Amino acid sequence: MKMVLLIAVVLLGAWLWRSGRRTTTEDSVKRKAPMAPQSDMVRCQYCAVHLPAAEAQQGRLGPYCTTEHRKLAEP
Repeated sequence: MKMVLLIAVVLLGAWLWRSGRRTTTEDSVKRKAPMAPQSDMVRCQYCAVHLPAAEAQQGRLGPYCTTEHRKLAEP
């Protein structure tokens, strides 16, 4: 009888420990900072690197990742 009681206590303790861990993990996921809003991506006409449209250098032939690439592609 003592063995059955001991097994029941161990199982109860394991169940409580796991359920407590699960809510802690769920809480930490909820506390993460929200993701930044996504922006449109463009492709550099010179090297084909993708970058946010707001950071691109605009040229006559399209967007470029740097001013150097714009100057090299557009003489």
